[in-house]
Amino acid sequence: MKTLRKSAAALRWQRIIMTVSATLLAACAVGPDFKRPTPPDANAYSPKAIGDSTVAAPGPGGDAQHFVMGRDIPFAWWTQFQSPKLNALVERALKANPTIPAAQAALRQAQEYTEAQRGFFYPTVGIDYSPQRTKLAGNMGGNSPGIQGNGDVIQTYQNPSGPLPFNGPTYYNFNTAQLTLSYAPDVFGSNRRQVESLQAQAESLRFQMEATYITLASNVVAAAIQEASLQSQIDATQALIDKNAKAVDILQHQFKLGYAMGIDVATQEAALAQAKALLPPLEKQMEQTHDLIRALCGNMPNEEIDDKFDLSTLHLPEDLPVSLPSKLVEQRPDVRAAEEQLHSASAQVGVAIAARLPQFTLTGNIGGNAEKFSQMFTTGGPFFNLTGDVAQTIFDGGTLLHHERAADQGLIQAREQYRSTVITAFQNVADTLHAIQSDADALAASAEAERAAKVVMKLTEKQHELGYVDFLTQLAAEEAYQQALVNLLQARTNRYGDTAALFQALGGGWWNRQNSETADASTPSKLAAATPQ
Repeated sequence: MKTLRKSAAALRWQRIIMTVSATLLAACAVGPDFKRPTPPDANAYSPKAIGDSTVAAPGPGGDAQHFVMGRDIPFAWWTQFQSPKLNALVERALKANPTIPAAQAALRQAQEYTEAQRGFFYPTVGIDYSPQRTKLAGNMGGNSPGIQGNGDVIQTYQNPSGPLPFNGPTYYNFNTAQLTLSYAPDVFGSNRRQVESLQAQAESLRFQMEATYITLASNVVAAAIQEASLQSQIDATQALIDKNAKAVDILQHQFKLGYAMGIDVATQEAALAQAKALLPPLEKQMEQTHDLIRALCGNMPNEEIDDKFDLSTLHLPEDLPVSLPSKLVEQRPDVRAAEEQLHSASAQVGVAIAARLPQFTLTGNIGGNAEKFSQMFTTGGPFFNLTGDVAQTIFDGGTLLHHERAADQGLIQAREQYRSTVITAFQNVADTLHAIQSDADALAASAEAERAAKVVMKLTEKQHELGYVDFLTQLAAEEAYQQALVNLLQARTNRYGDTAALFQALGGGWWNRQNSETADASTPSKLAAATPQ
């Protein structure tokens, strides 16, 4: 019968908890329900139509590029430059750069905080056992404790004659074991809104992690292109220095023979000095670019990397994907992160509102106590209590009110920051598309200028051989050609850089990132599903 009685009591407790939980979970959550912002009403990236293709120019990097509206973007977009060395460098950076595991850890931390907050939906259950050994003074009058031989059982006897003489201390044991339960019903949805806010923050960090992948890959590609450009410029500058040094030697020899004037020698020496002055800044940029590449790959400055690139080995992608304006907000990780921050701010308004409403708590204890451990759950030993509490703040100096108002302003701030992020995203794409068009025109013009300067140089060389012009005239033509060549190299570099910038501005294809050795296994399929393929 005792066992049946205990089972029935436990069943009643279980039914109470389940009924209360179901009732409270069905309650409403105060505060605004988040709705995703409406995509901007934009159908183009410029008031004027941008052409479907660019102009072409002779030489490497001069191919015409065609814009393909609506084409999907691969995650490994850098492979379209068709450089195995570049592919290996990017993959190495994705594996070794510390920003990737740091972003992954930040995401996992946010996810754990979210799961921890979900724990408040359930009761907190604890168990406690408290053994007690007590010593009582033996000089008590009236009803005085007597001592049984084993010192564990208390017996009392009446002493009608008054106070007793000291008869020694009394010892006894007391054992208490109990199961405690505490539950704060989420009546007005405060905890649900808090979980919603934390989950949105975790999603924001997820998109920030995707942005970390994109930014790292873009920085590596940009550094590799810069390294190739600087090497070409250094080679051209060195050739210019060699030409000027040769001219100085010739003029100095002619001056000794009386065929040249001192002003001619001094002028050429000044030209040589100017040419030499161009080299150190280029060499400094080259070393700093090498340092950047090592850092992007997770290396220290003294750890060498085979990062020698040549513009002639890079292929300029001819077909460029251009996302539809209505889809850009889905693809840009910074926009998606700002949207989740807006979601979090919206949920915090609900948290602030719920804090001003009555707070409910339920507490309960069930257990037993007795002198001996074995007697705690026998007849007379068990006990229980169940307490409900409703508390409402009446006066707090306006603290909760101002917290709610602050949450409202935080929502306004997040909304405007989201709008700003969207505007910046569209600006990035527009800037890049205009740069691709303009830099293609600039490359065509630079190629024509280089061709013309080369013709002038060749003709001047022949005239010098025939004695029609002096050596200084020939040297001036050669210097003009070298400068035109440097301009051509810079224009070619801009085209490669613009292409990489376009892939980054369109979102970098993060939704196509697979769970590989360079990817975080926590990437959810729902993000890819939310983005048009």
